[in-house]
Amino acid sequence: MQRIHQLLHQMYDLMLKLSAHTNAMFFLFLVAFAESSFFPIPPDVMIIPMVLATPNKAWRIAGLATLASVLGGYFGYVIGAFCFDWIAKPILEMYNALEQFQEFEDYYHKFGAWIVFGAGLTPFPYKIITIASGVVHLDLFVFTVASILARGMRFFFVAWLLKKYGEPMKVFIEKNLGWLSVLFLILLIGSFMLIKWL
Repeated sequence: MQRIHQLLHQMYDLMLKLSAHTNAMFFLFLVAFAESSFFPIPPDVMIIPMVLATPNKAWRIAGLATLASVLGGYFGYVIGAFCFDWIAKPILEMYNALEQFQEFEDYYHKFGAWIVFGAGLTPFPYKIITIASGVVHLDLFVFTVASILARGMRFFFVAWLLKKYGEPMKVFIEKNLGWLSVLFLILLIGSFMLIKWL
């Protein structure tokens, strides 16, 4: 466990270094793509310093992260659909998520769009959902729309906060991104329900 923690810390430090690289956009694409299917570090680690360093590129950075994350989500979907036993299962076990996945599977056909959307927006490991979506063969159009909306809203929201408020917002986001995204999801669902009732 100590070794895994050290490895994650080293990867985190590497992401910060890559964010200052001349080819930072390329590396961001790779990280955002990989995070949607197997990589443990979220692209926010690169997005935050990149937007702070070049606020005029905030929307381009968020857009690239969204595109790469959605494409990476398709890769996770393919893993789940065609390679569950020899690729997906070990990945889920590595994240101690196999049991969670088996519970989620029952809800997919009813709430698939909301599950993908919620995982894409919040700190819940998105890779688990992309793989699970492939396993249960969630409708690809539903998967795509939910992924674009969730990943786009998350990354553009972070980029907007940093562009508007700068460095002071960095510490706030790093400390509170988890509950902020959950709160945002609750408010969004609440507003849909309110519209439906009215």
